[in-house]
Amino acid sequence: MKIYKETSDKRKYMDLLLLADEQQSMIEKYLERGELYVLDDGGIKAVCVITCEGAGVAEIKNLAVHPSYRRMGYGRLMVEYVKNLCRKSYKILQVGTGDSPLTIPFYTACGFKRSHTVKNFFTDNYDRPIYEAGVLLKDMIYLRIKL
Repeated sequence: MKIYKETSDKRKYMDLLLLADEQQSMIEKYLERGELYVLDDGGIKAVCVITCEGAGVAEIKNLAVHPSYRRMGYGRLMVEYVKNLCRKSYKILQVGTGDSPLTIPFYTACGFKRSHTVKNFFTDNYDRPIYEAGVLLKDMIYLRIKL
């Protein structure tokens, strides 16, 4: 298994990135300014985009695991890799996500704690309703971990 930074063609991972963020125009807002990491374990299993948000804060903008490889530890491996990578340059790692019964428990299990909420983020910024596990996503929930 290896995790590497993609430096040439980030858009070739768009299908995988769209699993974690359903609107391509939203992905394009952070993809170019972010760093894309790829987890390869006999094939691409997961990707993660990290951005610098200033004031010592890095943000996971997108973490996607191929559906065939979910619940096998690849998401957690990617989060641990990113935490270790970001410790060198940042004080805090944050992630923004919908108030979903799938993602909130995952990030809290990885050590993140709720920080703040941006009301109506999904309803104001996406061109159609976004549902995850049957839940309509409205607010962006930010979780943080000190590095």
